[in-house]
Amino acid sequence: MSHRTLIGKQAPSITLPNYDGESFTLTPGEKGVPIALFFYPKAGSFGCTKEACQFRDAIAENDTFKAGKLEVIGISPDSVEKQKTFVEKNKLTYPVLSDSKGEAAKAYNVGKGLLGFAGVARVTIVIDGKGIVRDTQEGTINYGAHSKFVAKWLDKLEAEAAAPTATDAPAPTSEAPAETTEPAT
Repeated sequence: MSHRTLIGKQAPSITLPNYDGESFTLTPGEKGVPIALFFYPKAGSFGCTKEACQFRDAIAENDTFKAGKLEVIGISPDSVEKQKTFVEKNKLTYPVLSDSKGEAAKAYNVGKGLLGFAGVARVTIVIDGKGIVRDTQEGTINYGAHSKFVAKWLDKLEAEAAAPTATDAPAPTSEAPAETTEPAT
């Protein structure tokens, strides 16, 4: 089963240890903001460091990535200790969770990467503010595409939120003439 099968469905809730050892619970839709959930194979490796830092930089530089507009969460099978070193060395500003038992990868149908050589594939999942999985992207080698993928989805979600809905439509301004009932002659 692929992570793509979750598109259009409610995203699963998960609880994992954060890099600081504290329990972190993700309940998609609870905060009403989109979530960029990215799985990566190995903390500290070249590609994973580049990807994690691109999300860090996007949060610092791009208004749509700011707190309150998006929640960014990284997940890998690495231990809490390794995640802590990774976060501190790279000054990451978002939760980085340890999925050492593979619970989150299983919940989100994220398999192994690099033809089975990596513990988990590099997959980014965009979840909207209601908790619905909107899209996923897999790209073990193309680590640079993930923050751009999220940025495009944030633009799309923002446009959807700004678009008028049927309930937003203005009421008709002209009234139809009142019907009169005259007795038939």
